[in-house]
Amino acid sequence: MTRDPADLIAADYLDGAREMAAANRPYLAHLLAEEAARRTTDPVTAAGIRASFPDPATTREETD
Repeated sequence: MTRDPADLIAADYLDGAREMAAANRPYLAHLLAEEAARRTTDPVTAAGIRASFPDPATTREETD
């Protein structure tokens, strides 16, 4: 992996998103996936990435 963020590609961000999801860090996973989707040229693929890592702030369930 490179240290220069400009050299990263969508797959790098998607790998990071998967790692953060596995580490139970859903917000970081969402942010990385959002960047992966932004760097993806195919709109269908980008939508699939976004659907796989939804914003935890909008999907969180409140418990009483």
